This record gives sequence, C-alpha cells and structure tokens, in this order.
Amino acid sequence: MRTKFHDQLDTLFDQLTTMCQLAGDAVTTATDALDAADLTHAEKVFAVTERIGALRGPCEDQAMALLALQAPVARDLRQVVTGVFLVSDLSRMGGLAEHIAESVRRRHPHPVAHGQTQHLLVQMGRLAGELATAAALVLQTRDPALALALDVTDNRLDDLHRDLLTVIQEPAWDGSTTEAVDATLLGRFYERFGDHCVEVGRRVIFLATGQQLPQ
Repeated sequence: MRTKFHDQLDTLFDQLTTMCQLAGDAVTTATDALDAADLTHAEKVFAVTERIGALRGPCEDQAMALLALQAPVARDLRQVVTGVFLVSDLSRMGGLAEHIAESVRRRHPHPVAHGQTQHLLVQMGRLAGELATAAALVLQTRDPALALALDVTDNRLDDLHRDLLTVIQEPAWDGSTTEAVDATLLGRFYERFGDHCVEVGRRVIFLATGQQLPQ
C-alpha cells in the first residue's frame, strides 16, 4: 500500500514539475514578445498556459484521491498537502505570464516599453525564466538546498524591480503616463512570478524538513 502511495505521489510531483516547466516557457515567451513587440510570441503564451490549466484539474484530483483513499499521516500527509498548495502557486505563475503577454497584445503594433525600461523588464523576464527552471529542478529532486538557492536569484530580480521603479520616477524619464503604468504593472508581474518560484522552494523545504520558513 505504501509503495502504491509513493508511486502516486511521484506521479503528482512529475505533473507539478511539468506545470513549472511550462510556466517557465510561458514567461520566457512572453518576455520575447515584450522585447520584440511580437504578437506571434504573445499568442503562443496563451497556448502554453492552456496546457498548465489542463494539468491543474488532474493534479488536484490526484492529491484529493491520495488524501481520501490512502489516509496519509505525518510526512506523507505533509507531502500531499504541499502538493495541493503547489498547484495554486504554479497556476498563478502561468496567469502572470498571461498578463505580460496580454500587455504586449494590447499595445501591438507599438512596443509596450522602450529604452531603459524595456531593457530592465527584459532582464527581469530572463531571470524569471531562470527561476522557473530552477524551481522545476527543486520539484523534481525535492532538495532543500536547491530550494534555498532560489532566494539568491529572486533577490537579483527584486533589485531590477527597484531599478525599474527608480527609472520611471526620474524627472528625466521621457515616457508617457500610459508607459509608466504599463512598466509598473509589468514589473509587478515579474516580481510576483519570482515570489511564487521562491514559494515553491519554501513549500519543498517544508515538505522535506517540516520547517516553515518565514516569508
């Protein structure tokens, strides 16, 4: 019975890893769309996030079945409950990538950002993609040390976010009010994406050790 439980749990985490990889693909493609004001890339994001959405239901069903039919306790219970929360985090990551793509689509054929703000946003997007790739490896290995390392990359993302807000508020910045709003929202989307990657790491640390790290 325990062997069957752990096989089913491994299947759940394989699906969660795929969701995380897809979220990384989505945010990277959305960033490519932002960088080039490319509608084709923006539309591709929605196809990727549909695949994330298609995995959400089966993951939730699998987790609920494990809870109801296997009656896990202690560490096993912790792993299943963590899986339930991870589904939500990963779905939100896909949603944030969609928001970025939607911003590009809304402004097309004009770029949603230009100059230094565009450069900073693209850098944020590349880091967000790196974070998602690292978070997927954390889910695959369930390694607390790898999970802790996510914070380092996320701190770099936060630094870029602060730089972006500083640029927008400078008197010398030549962007319009609309561009300022777009850049602020896009920066927030990337920052939140990074936060969810870090949350994936925190949940894996809890799963492996039982320790709840402070926010």
